[in-house]
Amino acid sequence: MSTAAAFPHYTPPPPAGGSMFPDDEPLDLQVPRAPKAEATNNGGGGALVLSTQCEFPALGRSASRDKFSVLVHARAPADVARAPLDLVTVLDVSGSMEGKKLELLKQAMCFVIDQLGRAERLSVVTFTGYAVRWIRLSRMTDAGKASAKLAVLSLVPEWAGTNIGEGLRVGAEDTFLGTYLPNGAKRYMDLVPPAFANSASRPGPIHTFGFGAKHDAAALHTIAEATGGTFSFVESHAAIQDSFAQCIGGLLSVAVQQARIAVTCLHRGVRVQEVKSGSYGNSVGADGRAASIDVGELYDDEERRFMVLLYVPRARSTEEVTRLLKVSCTYRDAATGNEAHVAAPAAVIQRPLELTYMPPPSMEVERERVRLAATEGIAAARAAADGGQHSGAAWILESKLKAVEQSAPGAAGDPALEALKEELRDLSLSVGDRRKYEQTGRARLLAGMSSHAQQRASAMGMDVQSTSKARALRRWRKWWRCRVRAGRSVAMATTSRQTAHRGWLSRSR
Repeated sequence: MSTAAAFPHYTPPPPAGGSMFPDDEPLDLQVPRAPKAEATNNGGGGALVLSTQCEFPALGRSASRDKFSVLVHARAPADVARAPLDLVTVLDVSGSMEGKKLELLKQAMCFVIDQLGRAERLSVVTFTGYAVRWIRLSRMTDAGKASAKLAVLSLVPEWAGTNIGEGLRVGAEDTFLGTYLPNGAKRYMDLVPPAFANSASRPGPIHTFGFGAKHDAAALHTIAEATGGTFSFVESHAAIQDSFAQCIGGLLSVAVQQARIAVTCLHRGVRVQEVKSGSYGNSVGADGRAASIDVGELYDDEERRFMVLLYVPRARSTEEVTRLLKVSCTYRDAATGNEAHVAAPAAVIQRPLELTYMPPPSMEVERERVRLAATEGIAAARAAADGGQHSGAAWILESKLKAVEQSAPGAAGDPALEALKEELRDLSLSVGDRRKYEQTGRARLLAGMSSHAQQRASAMGMDVQSTSKARALRRWRKWWRCRVRAGRSVAMATTSRQTAHRGWLSRSR
């Protein structure tokens, strides 16, 4: 049996009358728009901060190098104004949810409702063998919250099958997009509403959650992966509310939208050979002189790291410095809708006549390289375990753990890699036999893959970096303090729906 819930999240405001449901409450667009300001890259003024880090600071003039690594680092501004949120929840109420599971789900949903401000809108869709839209897309005024809670608390399980595809179809219609989704889809991709599969035009990502041991983790992971969302595995039913809190915390703090990084080679002989960007789409020009990465959204103070691999040619006899590349980023401020552009200083290396001593690689670059190798190992272990090679899957994870331990940052006790070591140890214990893998191992591996591909902490506590979850927790503590001081939902701090965004919470049990 498979049970699910989903949150989609929307970028530009929809055209008037575009909803498939004419009874949706209209957007409240009568809010002042902040004046357009030039963005800077000095860490202040609410701008995204962009930087680069070369693998080595120098190469000898007579040396050339394949796959020379340059790490591109982007960090969203902190403590900036927010745009209100449109949230469409797609909840499984099939028979497998009866009892305590459904009660905990109701409790978690009431918690989510309490976090939404008056400018936010919520819709509730449920599914069993069919889907029902319980709440139109409604503003979360006091009356709207009361109505939403009444609907949620009245939900009862029904043994009528489980059709997540129908739930997503109805939810997609509530995001201003009519889509056809076949019943009884034979492939997991058939469950993805077509409009959500196109990264250039999708209304927003679908974040999925799997509860316990009996959900279809592969289906939920595919839905999240195809729509730019994350899949989280919630092993303990008691952790449902905490899982929702982490997800909603991010959705309520979107600071940057439609971010796109451009990479341009400066030296005439430098070429981009590859870009490692996880689930974020990238393209490299045919001549290797330029590349781009579609980053999309960033939460408040959130970071992304991308590895650009270059061919670096020999230097001329008089060349003391090689300017490798320049990196810039265009994005949209989520609260004001204003477009901004930032650029990092050029990535350069020294070119001494002779390099008598090869310095160690940058710890920051090495940390990312180790993480990427471990991520590839997790995917390989999943393929091995799915093929019944459970001892082989465990061996892959154990070998990646050993590589992390033997790396320079791993041996130095780097906090991010300490978290990665713990993750690999846990995963290796989850794939050793078929029973354990079928119960929790597959879901754990898929959640880890999703977390690393998105560079975003998952709800199961297996984080890409140890700082990711800490930052999310700090964000929630700050919101709760603001909520106590203001006596209202923290989302009221948002100022504009100029670039309103949607979130889906998809979950399965």
